[in-house]
Amino acid sequence: MTKQVKTRHYDNTARSEQSDETRQAILDAARAQMLEQGYRATTIAAIARSAGVHVDTVYALVGRKPVLLRELIEQAISGSDEAIPAEQRHYVSAIRSEPDPRRKLAIYARATREIHARLAPLLLALRDASTTEPEARQVWEEVSERRARNMRELAQDLKSVGGIRSGLSIAEAADTIWVTNSAEVYVLLTTERGWPPRRYERWLADTWSRLLLPND
Repeated sequence: MTKQVKTRHYDNTARSEQSDETRQAILDAARAQMLEQGYRATTIAAIARSAGVHVDTVYALVGRKPVLLRELIEQAISGSDEAIPAEQRHYVSAIRSEPDPRRKLAIYARATREIHARLAPLLLALRDASTTEPEARQVWEEVSERRARNMRELAQDLKSVGGIRSGLSIAEAADTIWVTNSAEVYVLLTTERGWPPRRYERWLADTWSRLLLPND
């Protein structure tokens, strides 16, 4: 008589959830370290200690410092624990479905204010690191080019509803949005000049309306 061997089925759900929690703890520790110490001074060892894990765990679950910073930027943009493509973000859908150019800009100004509260310090840390570290420079260029591409899409969307004034090209309109919604401008106004974030939001929407839209 053949003896049957019982097979054991493992539920990996708990293990996966624990791994996700550990990964997020690593990212939280990396964010705190980079904002407090700066990108260059932050080490993987310090991040591991803060997160309560081994250095190898940091590399296995996330990666090296440039990857950590890219992940933090993606989370800051999406406002969640994972990256969300631009076309799937709720404010992008709201902008595209809104027929009025001024309302489009107001929606985007609000989104920019909310995102920069999370994103601006990280972008400035990345910009600083990019001046001396090639890997950080690569991430900075990727992020900057993606921002520029998204601004071109917004400018094209504005033009499709008559929201770009005569004589203004798509490229110039996109660059105008790109520079005015930069992390540098956000920090200068809300930190250096002490503006409340909602004042920055109103200024941004008004500035875009004045610079981009046809005269009434």
